[in-house]
Amino acid sequence: MGLKLGDIAPDFEQDSSQGRIRFHEWLGGKWAVLFSHPADFTPVCTTELGFTAKLKDEFDKRDVKAIALSVDPVDSHLKWIDDINSTQNTLVNFPILADADRKVSELYDLIHPNASETLTVRSLFVIDPNKKVRLSITYPASTGRNFHEILRVIDSLQLTDNYKVATPANWKDGEDVVIVPSIKDEDEIKQRFPKGYKAVTPYLRLTPQPNR
Repeated sequence: MGLKLGDIAPDFEQDSSQGRIRFHEWLGGKWAVLFSHPADFTPVCTTELGFTAKLKDEFDKRDVKAIALSVDPVDSHLKWIDDINSTQNTLVNFPILADADRKVSELYDLIHPNASETLTVRSLFVIDPNKKVRLSITYPASTGRNFHEILRVIDSLQLTDNYKVATPANWKDGEDVVIVPSIKDEDEIKQRFPKGYKAVTPYLRLTPQPNR
């Protein structure tokens, strides 16, 4: 059984490109993106790690820490990071776990035998400050991740944690949101959403993003 949304992200202690990491301690009170890579020196992963490094300011704005994983050892990671920095014109600014013993891969169900007996799949988890898994996405090894979508989901999670709203299809930060159906009292709606709302149907009510 893999991790489900709302589960506590398993704690672990593992070596990384930035030293030994105790995961829950490293998380502190921040959000995190934990994402796995099939192996070092692979082309798609090289572009993903380079792009993640370039997103540091975007992650920082959202109070998010990034941490990657591959089943290769630290010395391999360090050589690979040199390649990533030079080919992607960036500096890798987050740790890459060296999961040579597959400890973390097994905790997070990252090895799918039907895909590969030895390589991790391209999985990603968003973990909140309470250490709960809030998003999980698994891609095939051949397909690179859309990190703009990851940021969009984090924006939605952080917004909907603080306001009684949900985000509609293709929503982006700054666009209208949906008032959750559980709010029915008009006085409460006026109090929570002073900018007003548009009722498309009784259950589909759109309002300007409340923190904008």
